[in-house]
Amino acid sequence: MEYTADRCRARETLDRVGDKWSLQVIALLGERTKRFTELKREIDGISQRMLTVTLRGLERDGIVTRKVYPVMPPRVEYSLTEMGATLMDAANTLVCWAESHLAEIDAARAAYDARAADPEA
Repeated sequence: MEYTADRCRARETLDRVGDKWSLQVIALLGERTKRFTELKREIDGISQRMLTVTLRGLERDGIVTRKVYPVMPPRVEYSLTEMGATLMDAANTLVCWAESHLAEIDAARAAYDARAADPEA
């Protein structure tokens, strides 16, 4: 493969959608529009700050849209854009793959850690 400016830019996008939290956000928003607090509650371990950073990045890339309602207190909803919805198949495939291989991944990590702890092995 030849290095091109377009490949570099594509890498930036892949970094965005492949980061620690984005796939989970995309998969959840693929179900339906959600409020910030719903997303936070449904994504185990994400901080408020990281969810904000993730949503802003996805919004900037045109994957997520943010709708603010002029009420008090402010109500904000997030949903996938038309382009973002095209990621659903890929996102769901990766999330399902990870969930279905958790036991194997845990076993591989334990075996690796055991070998790393015993340098003579």
